[in-house]
Amino acid sequence: MKHTCAARRARPVALVVAVALGFNASCGALTGSPSPPPGSPAGTRSVLRVVDGDTLIIEPKERIRLIGVDAPESVAPARPVECMAREASRFLSELLPTGTAVRLDYDVERLDRYGRTLAYVWVDSTGLFVNAELVRRGFAQPLTIPPNVAHADQFADLALEARRADRGLWGSCPVPAR
Repeated sequence: MKHTCAARRARPVALVVAVALGFNASCGALTGSPSPPPGSPAGTRSVLRVVDGDTLIIEPKERIRLIGVDAPESVAPARPVECMAREASRFLSELLPTGTAVRLDYDVERLDRYGRTLAYVWVDSTGLFVNAELVRRGFAQPLTIPPNVAHADQFADLALEARRADRGLWGSCPVPAR
């Protein structure tokens, strides 16, 4: 079912959107496609290790923060491990074992405030869109921070589906992480 821009704006979702900036994250976003958006692909790189449910290290030793998703925290200093954090990390590790060839695509901003590279990640051999799969399976929820919004609508739809099905954190945690 195709939504109008106004209908998408009205739909409630568990997103962090900078509404105060007047930015409409749902309109103009690419939806439903498992293939990378047009942009500047970084080519194929190899996974060195998974840090947690939404961060990984690729060769040559570059820290990647997955755009548009937020997995429960498992390695934040001075904070307890959140509900489903270990499961999210394990799931990402299973999706991206050491040596997995991945393709990266960027959105508007290339780095976050911590100096990590922001990217959408695809498994090169299968075309699996990793960011979307984490949300679809309930191991992460959408985290939309403009101007990086290319897949915001897609992630919102997948989160709603996961929540309705009580998948992952939606069915296991008393209150979803953050």
